[in-house]
Amino acid sequence: MATLELRNVNKTYGAGLPDTLKNIELKIDDGEFLILVGPSGCGKSTLMNCIAGLETISGGAILVDDADISGMSPKDRDIAMVFQSYALYPTMSVRDNIAFGLKIRKMPTAEIDEEVARVAKLLQIEHLLGRKPGQLSGGQQQRVAMGRALARRPKIYLFDEPLSNLDAKLRVEMRTEMKLMHQRLKTTTVYVTHDQIEAMTLGDKVAVMKDGIIQQFGTPKDIYNNPANLFVASFIGSPPMNFIPLRLQRKDGRLLALLDSGQARCELPLGTQDAGLENREVILGIRPEQIALATSDGNGLPTIRAEVQVTEPTGPDTLVFVNLNETKVCCRLAPDVAPQVGETLTLQFDPSKVLLFDAKTGERLGEAGVPKVGNHAANVAQFKGR
Repeated sequence: MATLELRNVNKTYGAGLPDTLKNIELKIDDGEFLILVGPSGCGKSTLMNCIAGLETISGGAILVDDADISGMSPKDRDIAMVFQSYALYPTMSVRDNIAFGLKIRKMPTAEIDEEVARVAKLLQIEHLLGRKPGQLSGGQQQRVAMGRALARRPKIYLFDEPLSNLDAKLRVEMRTEMKLMHQRLKTTTVYVTHDQIEAMTLGDKVAVMKDGIIQQFGTPKDIYNNPANLFVASFIGSPPMNFIPLRLQRKDGRLLALLDSGQARCELPLGTQDAGLENREVILGIRPEQIALATSDGNGLPTIRAEVQVTEPTGPDTLVFVNLNETKVCCRLAPDVAPQVGETLTLQFDPSKVLLFDAKTGERLGEAGVPKVGNHAANVAQFKGR
């Protein structure tokens, strides 16, 4: 096991070209599972290649156990990597694929056989050792690729979107297997994905990336509940957070967000007392599960009547879409709720769950101590263009 720290890491591919990685700062402890998540082209795979030594960094330092490995060759870093394509040798058996790295290191044959047996048992592929990769399913090939990395017993494991080539059902199964494996081995792991479900379920820590910049770094729970900006709030969560543009108003000393369904209006009191937010254009964020059907006693929460536009039963819940402030809003309701299109529902909101974002910069508003990263006008432009 090992600690991993990135200090002000930068990467550019030439003068005049934009930086692919910009001032990356990260640190994870022994045995932690770090997820690098973001859309295609955000720099997450480049960052992983830099950690592995497959790409040289343009500035900064990469440290393992406080030792700078930035200038080391890949073979000297004691890091094992599992690629998206698995990169198995097609003419070798599963046994030889797993043993290949150990043979290169000139490990004694008896020790190689023992290590291959250990890894095969761990991944439940003992019955596949005599087969070639072409005789295996995608899930089996993925296990073999993992086995080749596990056999080395490195300080750090790197996984570059290892589940993206699998079908949906197998991807869920292998996600669980990877989590169980990490709990058993407790080896420091960095895992790249564009799938925010994988990020939320696998990681001890998550770094959300966009345009070569880490937008937010923290635990999955913190990033989900306290997104630093519009991009993080929109990227993490399925279904995604609702965003409702509006202008804040003050009434009887309280700051209010006004919601209009076309049938009714709702005054949503906000916890912030920041006088600078009055009459300010903001984007109100609220997650679908935080909008519920109004109860008979109301619980003292604000309510609004709204017409159902679309319903999507998913099995464990029902997604209901309504219009508020001329914006499509998703509500995640109980599975036994089956409203018809055109039906009017009374919905209630918990004001304590509402988030506010600056309409110009995309930064989170109204709460001290929330992480902030740069200027996110581009994020807002992307959001408005969706």
